[in-house]
Amino acid sequence: MLIIVRRLGLYVLTAWVAITVNFALPRLMPGNPIQNLIGKIQSQVTPAEINAIRLSFGDTKQGVIGQYFTYITQMFHGNLGISITLGAPVTSILRESVPWTVGLIGISTILSFVIGTFAGAMLGWTRGSRFDNLIPTATFFQAVPYFFLATVMLLAFGSDLHWFPVLGAYNQTVTPGWNWPYILNVIRYAELPVISIVLSSIAGWMLGMRNMMITMIGEDFVLMAVAKGLPRRKVIMAAARNAVLPSIANLSLAIGLVVSGALLVELVFNYPGVGDLLLQAVLNEDYPLIQGIFLVITLTVLAANLIADVAYLALDPRTRTEAAV
Repeated sequence: MLIIVRRLGLYVLTAWVAITVNFALPRLMPGNPIQNLIGKIQSQVTPAEINAIRLSFGDTKQGVIGQYFTYITQMFHGNLGISITLGAPVTSILRESVPWTVGLIGISTILSFVIGTFAGAMLGWTRGSRFDNLIPTATFFQAVPYFFLATVMLLAFGSDLHWFPVLGAYNQTVTPGWNWPYILNVIRYAELPVISIVLSSIAGWMLGMRNMMITMIGEDFVLMAVAKGLPRRKVIMAAARNAVLPSIANLSLAIGLVVSGALLVELVFNYPGVGDLLLQAVLNEDYPLIQGIFLVITLTVLAANLIADVAYLALDPRTRTEAAV
């Protein structure tokens, strides 16, 4: 329990640093998006309305320190400001977009981890067999950039062969809601983006697990289990449980890469996540929306890392013993 509290404190500190950087970066960038917006409509509004626009977007006369504490206070109240380009609260905009990205990233990460880990364990146990041919194939897909692989798959399997639906998250003829036609349609439209992300990230899990399994096969506890005549399945499970620990530790590092790749895949497939939202926010210097997106991405990655750390502690008793000393 003590080590979990320590890790939680570390993540809280990391989150505070990320929030501070998230606040500072837009203010260090050149340009004034509010002034640009006012410049476009200045001939159509009165000075009083211009002043109201400044206030509504947080353009006050506070100093940087005052703005920082105001930003922190508003953030804890769920107020991330108003999007300059969309004219709506950032919180409501993210509420519509974030679930799509989290679902896409979550499913892709879990599938690539489970499939890659299982395949790596089998490849390590049967090393030297014909199944080793999977390694060059998986490595090839990992070497191809996310967006390029997604584009090729979109054109080949979506536009040409029509095996998968393309562009969007669901058919516009389906009524959104918690009903099976809509849910199945969403799953159908997510298949190709998920497959492209899994193909691009599965090789790392496969190679890492394979190498660890080869190492574990020579350990004393595995040799003893084989000598006792334990069933093959139990021996493989015992070796795999120890071999998977480094993969779980690396899971926290891989999540950030998957997030960046998923944002690019969303742009290719016109998926309604935060990828296109972030691009438009950057192009239009929409600082409140940029800050909101980066804040959600940062906190999501930190939460996933914390879950991976807890899972590592649950699977490896040695970490709990070291923490108790």
